[in-house]
Amino acid sequence: MLLAASLLLKALAIPLLVRIAWIDFTTQKISNQNVLLLLCLGLGSLQLLSVAAGSWWDMGLSALAGLLLFVVLFPFWALRKVGGGDVKLMAVMPFLIGGSGLAVYSILLLLFAIATAAVIKFPFMLPEGAFRVYAQHLDRKGVVPYGVPISVAAICSIAFQVYGSVMLASSSGILQQLN
Repeated sequence: MLLAASLLLKALAIPLLVRIAWIDFTTQKISNQNVLLLLCLGLGSLQLLSVAAGSWWDMGLSALAGLLLFVVLFPFWALRKVGGGDVKLMAVMPFLIGGSGLAVYSILLLLFAIATAAVIKFPFMLPEGAFRVYAQHLDRKGVVPYGVPISVAAICSIAFQVYGSVMLASSSGILQQLN
């Protein structure tokens, strides 16, 4: 039951991540209240998992990873290479994803960030239309909305976690016992 509640909290974060990605794409802003809400959902999910597992290892690993990401990315914000919202969003992601999902999240983030940077830097690869014009506009401004790949990687990681949990529950017979 605690695992299901934890997965529900993570699933509730998906619409918020979509909202963050859209707002960052259109306005290049990530609000503190959205990041704080993600942090609360992530902490709640991690706490439920920790109680179910009887170990606080995942929560400690997530806290350490979040702190490390904030400390490492803060100088890039100070040099104006990345936005403050992106730094805060990245620092919250380990709490939302959990320590066990950070490897998958990191790989997905790398792939999506490279794709986003390529689209912004080489908008001529896109078909004609409004999206291409907007990508050219972002390139002229010199900004890359990194909240988009951060959010998409988190959504995919959460989807993998939910899928893995459902597969584990169905293979162990838990779902048949509930019916």
